[in-house]
Amino acid sequence: MSGPTRSGPVRSGGPAPLLVLDVVGLTPRLLAHMPTLRSLAAAGSSAALDTVLPALTCSVQATFLTGTQPAGHGIVGNGWYFRDLGEVLLWRQSHRLIEGDRIWDAARRAHPGYSVANICWWYAMGADVDWTVTPRPVYYADGRKEPDCYTRPAALHDELEQSLGTFPLFSYWGPGAGLPSSRWITDAARHVMTTRDPDLTLVYLPHLDYDLQRYGPDDPRAAAAAAALDAVLAPLLADAREQGRTVVALSEYGITGVTRPVDINRALRRAGLLQVHTQGGMEYLDPHASRAFAVADHQIAHVYVHRPEDLPRTRQVLQDLPGVAELLDAGGRKRHGLDHPRAGDLVALADPDAWFTYYYWLDDARAPDFAPLVEIHRKPGYDPAELFLDPGDPYVKLRAAGALARKKLGLRYRMAVVPLDPAPVRGSHGLLPARDEDGPVLLCSAPAAVTGRIPATAVKPLLLSLAGLAPAPA
Repeated sequence: MSGPTRSGPVRSGGPAPLLVLDVVGLTPRLLAHMPTLRSLAAAGSSAALDTVLPALTCSVQATFLTGTQPAGHGIVGNGWYFRDLGEVLLWRQSHRLIEGDRIWDAARRAHPGYSVANICWWYAMGADVDWTVTPRPVYYADGRKEPDCYTRPAALHDELEQSLGTFPLFSYWGPGAGLPSSRWITDAARHVMTTRDPDLTLVYLPHLDYDLQRYGPDDPRAAAAAAALDAVLAPLLADAREQGRTVVALSEYGITGVTRPVDINRALRRAGLLQVHTQGGMEYLDPHASRAFAVADHQIAHVYVHRPEDLPRTRQVLQDLPGVAELLDAGGRKRHGLDHPRAGDLVALADPDAWFTYYYWLDDARAPDFAPLVEIHRKPGYDPAELFLDPGDPYVKLRAAGALARKKLGLRYRMAVVPLDPAPVRGSHGLLPARDEDGPVLLCSAPAAVTGRIPATAVKPLLLSLAGLAPAPA
């Protein structure tokens, strides 16, 4: 499975090799600070990219891979309420959650043996690709969490770790999120391309998500983040040119400036629709007992209503909630390509300057102990406050240092440093963009390959065409 070691240009004949970069948050406005990507577009071609609703990582990536909207592939957000389990689960990793025909399925019908490397695109585990690299912490039995990654084939793990070091998980998400994770991913992609020579290499680069959510797209630190990522990308793009690979760089969404957190679950609780249960003095969302609750995901929220007779009351509560711009019912979901059984009975869209919190408790003293942690799998909704150290705690850095010392000693530790006040968040996404300069883009190293605008559903056939593989019927 590992293939021959290579260092020179890729083989001639067969499909044209592709490198597809998912540069999260890339917009025309940020491209002005990224000379390497700007040069790629100037020598090649570019187009505005019409994303899908919700404009979220998992949903849009699934659209790129399948050529269908969320109603077709089933990825209605970065997570949802699993009705059969009675649990809210975000950031799952199983590729089997995606429904539909993937790009590599179509490619292999046209060219059996078409090879694919997935470097950190989401839903990587179990995907029918040749090489996989995806973040995957070590969860020890005593509760400790340590950085690591999952690879297929398994031998690639030690190979990458020996060459690049351990995957920098704590710079991939959390208060320490920054450039090292995108640099490691870039270097891993260079290694796999050189040593394995995939026909298609998918690379996910999250860096622009961080400071743009922390400080907003108009802050000078947003431009600095774009310039820093562009410099990291330069060697990867140089490798692609040397190896004869066509490069496509695209984005899922643009980050918009926000100032208003909307506590959608607290509104439902005050109306008597959301229920909690208490353990150890802490309150936990009780989906089974709730008449209605929301899975908050940036600027959208899936609202699950257990009984049809509770829909009018739920709608009334949310229509009157400041920061809610629109509620999509069955007709609205169908109109937006979001009509899938996993979607909420109502889907709330925020005002452009607002976003939804997952908070459901009414007293911070009753918050669950995971609330001040970076804990993406236990929180029943997305929490961008995890990008911050609590600014209201004068001892937060001291407490973080103490927890880190315990970690280094191999002891159990609790890094409770995340604020319960969401006010610091200045950027969000999930809605369709109001202006092209703030929306996603698609850049291609091939001249005249794209022009004007391209829908996200057309990315799959575009990539097949660039590879020289006419889409074959499923």
